[in-house]
Amino acid sequence: MAPVLAPLLTRLDRRGAADPSADLPRPALGGDEPVEAVRAILADVATGGDAAVRAQTQRLDGVVIDDLRVPPAEVTAALDTVDPAVRAALARAADEITAYHAGQVPPARRHDRDGVVIDEYYVPVARAGCYVPGGRARYPSTVLMTVIPARAAGVDEVVLCTPPGPDGAVPVETLAAAAIAGADEVYRIGGAQAVGALAHGTESIRPVDVIVGPGNVYVSQAKRQVTGLVGVPAAFAGPSEVVVIGDDTVPAELCATDIVVQAEHGPGGLAWLITWSEAVADAVDAATVGIVAGAERRADIEATLADGGYTVLVDGPEAAMAVANAIAPEHLQLMTADPAALVPLVRNAGAVFCGRWSPASLGDYTAGPSHVLPTFGSARYAGALSVLDFLKQIHVVTVDEAGLARLGPVVETLATAEGLPVHAASIAARRRPTP
Repeated sequence: MAPVLAPLLTRLDRRGAADPSADLPRPALGGDEPVEAVRAILADVATGGDAAVRAQTQRLDGVVIDDLRVPPAEVTAALDTVDPAVRAALARAADEITAYHAGQVPPARRHDRDGVVIDEYYVPVARAGCYVPGGRARYPSTVLMTVIPARAAGVDEVVLCTPPGPDGAVPVETLAAAAIAGADEVYRIGGAQAVGALAHGTESIRPVDVIVGPGNVYVSQAKRQVTGLVGVPAAFAGPSEVVVIGDDTVPAELCATDIVVQAEHGPGGLAWLITWSEAVADAVDAATVGIVAGAERRADIEATLADGGYTVLVDGPEAAMAVANAIAPEHLQLMTADPAALVPLVRNAGAVFCGRWSPASLGDYTAGPSHVLPTFGSARYAGALSVLDFLKQIHVVTVDEAGLARLGPVVETLATAEGLPVHAASIAARRRPTP
């Protein structure tokens, strides 16, 4: 008889709890150590430029690099050297992603009310930096998911940074994706030093206006620390997360697979099952153990589940949604008999996937929206990377004499109340009869 293996998901029984979402475990960001380490790297790059980037790359990645930039000819050549099936898949995914994001550009709008006209329109940033992780895996899909929204927004120059492999090269799949998506420059640097180079600029890399893309805790902290110097989306795009809400109408193996899918990215994230059926919890536990036992990336999956893998037992669908909203996961999968009935209860989630035919892995590659999503609870106030992250809203105010007569007295009263007499005088001067 085969031995019964211990579950990989820690079980939390919240049945009967007044608030099943209270005091849930959360992933840790590593305390002060990443913050201070990143601060030192950014300061080094800000003053040391290319030399500092090379030194940090050698220290952290164990790779010696000369030219930071991948030659444009090498990027183009990747289209011919990459596996033709991969190239075709990248092109198909790029088409789906482009079609979705092209529809996100807001139209110009005019507001006209009693002599006051506001024209509102959107202007893209001039230069955007896209960060694509490396290390444990290659992510050509993230190239598409960051560069294409920038292109759809009309950004003039799109710059890509990604860590080099042990040989100092960028994987051919990543380069092919850069060529298909239309990246203008590709640099073989990663980590906080890449964020610093994009934000401050170096001898080889001109600074950008916006930095986007997911990464580990050091990359995410680096983006936080350069916010203000450059634009950074509000979402904390860190280690991958998934919450699966499942019932007995969906095979346990599908729920287990989708839990393991996000854990496959490696440690630091979370992978949760929420259910109101103890039988479902037991079946998903067993299926997860079986899937992980035969997984190629078993060590990464087990590391994620050890710190961030949970099963939560609740009293019903409403309690399940309360727990999910408290977690505010990057991916939320509704694997139930009627997922549409739960959608109105979603308050906090980066992306929601409904039913057995809509796995989060489809969103990771080809559904259309960017897979750069909020993590670490930032779905409470932020959403997916979009065209809007590369656009600036500008409004133009045109007021006629009647409009000033209507609103001027309000300005004079409020400016006087605030102790700003010149503000009031700027109105009064215009309201005096012309000599």
